[in-house]
Amino acid sequence: MSLDPALFQENQRTAPKADDRQYVSVGPLALEQGGELPEATVAYETWGELSPAADNAIVICHALSGDSHAAGWWDRLVGPGRPIDTDRFFVIGTNALGGCQGSTGPASVAPDGRPWGSRFPRVTVGDMIEAQMRLMGHLGIERLLGVAGGSMGGMMAVEWTRRFPVDRAFITASAAAHSAMQIGFNEAARQAVLRDPNWRGGDYYEGAPPADGLAVARMIGHLSYLSESAFQAKFGREIQDEPARDTERPAYEPPERFQVESYLNYQGDKFTHRFDANSLVVLSRAIDDYACDSLAGCSTQYLFVSFASDWLYPSHQSRELHAMAQAAGCRSEWVEIDLPYGHDAFLLDGELQGAHVRRWFA
Repeated sequence: MSLDPALFQENQRTAPKADDRQYVSVGPLALEQGGELPEATVAYETWGELSPAADNAIVICHALSGDSHAAGWWDRLVGPGRPIDTDRFFVIGTNALGGCQGSTGPASVAPDGRPWGSRFPRVTVGDMIEAQMRLMGHLGIERLLGVAGGSMGGMMAVEWTRRFPVDRAFITASAAAHSAMQIGFNEAARQAVLRDPNWRGGDYYEGAPPADGLAVARMIGHLSYLSESAFQAKFGREIQDEPARDTERPAYEPPERFQVESYLNYQGDKFTHRFDANSLVVLSRAIDDYACDSLAGCSTQYLFVSFASDWLYPSHQSRELHAMAQAAGCRSEWVEIDLPYGHDAFLLDGELQGAHVRRWFA
């Protein structure tokens, strides 16, 4: 089986060459689960030009570990001449509330001058969209040509259509609500963080962070993001020698390691340098809590895409969203794509998925 090399490179291929983020304060934010952020900031990036009528804007919503740099992590779909064409559209990428890439989150400074940490309030997907809607006000946009997102970003895109005038939505590899299995994966990842001795209830910013727990959480994530066939084709049972260590090796640990073990450890360790453990807990709980039971009252046209090998967000969940849109009287299409990459196919497929996206926003 031929595999796209980028499937195993994660963010190396998408790292921004420059920090082009902009920031806007959206004021105090009363939260759906109670509590308030006295001041919330949204980090965002834009590509292209807003038309004089402000009618060509498309908002891109990121997955849990993503950021505002949509032209990087979705470079096969977003850019000049791409399916979401920045020569035609004004494309806006935002960082979700509760994240750690510029928008207000647990690592942000609270009014007392200390990081929010454990005091950061519980946020919902709806809170994230409320903050982003205020960004639209700042940009002078009263209606969106489109929203697009996958995984957590797909949930955010769905919620956009329930709260704001949106002409077209592209929602890929996502769901109206998490299943027990999806919640279980997220809980296992959260527990890896919460049981790290450095967690300290979420107030670790003045000392060592819970890096070991966060690394294990990322490993759990990677196991769910890819398909069995992708792991087998890439790694199989291949062995690689491990470099010499300064400490003695336990008798039960061999001097060599399966290649897949080294890959998971590398990805886990790398993740700790760019993501905050508190944000993983906050965002994963927000999407576990999310549940859309109706699209009644929406006027959006929907394109739902799923991938046959995606066992984390299986196709029936996109099909259920499609049925929900039809029940609401909305024009809707659902497309299932047969690629062997698993959940991460939504990030990599610019050809098959891209053809549908190009048509949808044409």
